Amino acid sequence: MANDNGHTLVVVYLRGGADGLSMVVPFEDDRYYAVRPTLAVSKSDTLALDTMFGLHQHLAPLEASYKEGALAIIHGVGSEDDTRSHFEAQDLMEHAGYGGGGWLGRYLRYRPSPAIGPLATVAIGKATPESLRGAPSTVTLENFDTFDFGEDSRRYLEDMGALYGDVDGYLGNAAQDTLSAMDTIMTLKDQDYSAAHGALYGGDAFSRKLRQVAQLVKADVGMEAVTVDLDGWDSHFTQAVLMGSLMRQLSQGLAAFYQDLGDKMEKVTVVVMTEFGRRVYENASLGTDHGRGGVMFVMGGGVQGGRVVTEWPGLDDAVLEGPGDLPVTLNYRDVLAAIMKRHGSMEDTYRVFPDYTAEAVDLYG
Repeated sequence: MANDNGHTLVVVYLRGGADGLSMVVPFEDDRYYAVRPTLAVSKSDTLALDTMFGLHQHLAPLEASYKEGALAIIHGVGSEDDTRSHFEAQDLMEHAGYGGGGWLGRYLRYRPSPAIGPLATVAIGKATPESLRGAPSTVTLENFDTFDFGEDSRRYLEDMGALYGDVDGYLGNAAQDTLSAMDTIMTLKDQDYSAAHGALYGGDAFSRKLRQVAQLVKADVGMEAVTVDLDGWDSHFTQAVLMGSLMRQLSQGLAAFYQDLGDKMEKVTVVVMTEFGRRVYENASLGTDHGRGGVMFVMGGGVQGGRVVTEWPGLDDAVLEGPGDLPVTLNYRDVLAAIMKRHGSMEDTYRVFPDYTAEAVDLYG
């Protein structure tokens, strides 16, 4: 049976290197304001999370889930990559090392009950992300409307079903899974979907993607993992303007998704990650350059949230890394290990992280 434990993992990747120091502001660290005289987010423009950190006002829609204990924020998190190259940092993070295949693909393949079924794994986008390389199967679709055969799709689907109905082996199984997935998605596309519990999705692409993810979750199609990207976080220039729009999209989309699913969030986890954070010092173009430590968000079932998980080193020059970067004090794989333990009963993650011994962060208590 596909997805026999009923859990769904939603992996949101912020491509471009999101500035964690603007999203989750260390407003009680005076050094933050000294090194960012123009870009520093004032305390009055944040929502206090604890005595040290505040959530940027553009992320205000996430405050409800944080206060309800369903959202945990991890600060100073990242990988061991120190190239500060988007391509190398993303590649390392999505592969979780230097071997072949992606971390999510290996998890889905090697967990005690491997993911099966035509819609067990879905990538919402134009291409399958590297994190899903090696997954038992993946359906990649930009949106429901593009996942069909064009006009008269139903008849074409019936003809293809008759053609492959008696085919055995890998080809027959692959064809039948594909046709089953297409039939399910076309059925969902034809439905007049309405978000529940008063949730309001935005009109941007990210919200539309999450709305479709919510529809798949509610339809109980056996989806165990789904990936969604939100691009454009490379903020070398006029960072405040660029990030303002992206933070609003991120927070409005996630907040609507959380509200829409209601009790179903108990078996859904959303993890938000990025390849690296930004330099502590602002640059001359009202932006920040590639850095090291960043932030992750974990929302959903069983999360002991309402807290910022960090080993905060401060922002004094003596603790900064390289040209002036927040050091990575928590490895992203330790966060993922905790999620995999809950979702897949995976106690030992050596097959997922062959080059790293993970020590799961205490996200669930």
